[in-house]
Amino acid sequence: MSTFNGREAAFENKFAHDEELQFKALARANKLLGLWAAQQLGKSGADAEEYARSLVSNDIIAHLQSGILDRVRKDFAAAGVAKSEHQIERHLEEFRAQATKDVKKP
Repeated sequence: MSTFNGREAAFENKFAHDEELQFKALARANKLLGLWAAQQLGKSGADAEEYARSLVSNDIIAHLQSGILDRVRKDFAAAGVAKSEHQIERHLEEFRAQATKDVKKP
């Protein structure tokens, strides 16, 4: 019975580890998207960091990936930045792939 318990604990630990990596990658991807969006909006330095931080915080609170995309689209529209929904989503996917690689590095 102890072998079964050991395997069960190992699976639970792996699941928790994988979820933590996924959360970190998503937060990092959102920050990268926020920094890119801030640059498109003409923000730099502390303003860009704050914009990116607010996107990450709002996404964590809302638990909705579409929320960050909606916010960027609205901010771009308000500022007159001409980026399509597809372009924004493509950048998020690129940032998600980069972030996943970054968090999995030893």
